[in-house]
Amino acid sequence: MRYLTDRKRAEGKGASGTGTEHHWYMTVSAVGLAVMVPTFLYIFGSTLGGSHEEVLATFQRPFVAILSAMVLVVGLNHFHRGARVLIEDYMRGMNRKFALIFVITFSYFLMAAGLYALAKIAL
Repeated sequence: MRYLTDRKRAEGKGASGTGTEHHWYMTVSAVGLAVMVPTFLYIFGSTLGGSHEEVLATFQRPFVAILSAMVLVVGLNHFHRGARVLIEDYMRGMNRKFALIFVITFSYFLMAAGLYALAKIAL
């Protein structure tokens, strides 16, 4: 017979059973975004005011294209998971379901549209 205390059964789990993993993902993605977003904004800001050809040449570079794709994917996944927690905490009933469906669909739509636009520019 295995004896587990209440603390041992609950350790590493939030109310939904995945709290630790969610918190760890959000922490790691926030740190990653803290490095990627300023770099992306510096590159993006330096292209503002340039001609169409200069902007295309900038975003056709591999580092800039990969960084832009990573900012899109990691940033929108971070948004999706954070908004999901807020909706789950503060909404109930059918409004909650509609809001979750909208946020998930919206974030994946923006991700697909951004990656498509980036692929059109970079390739």
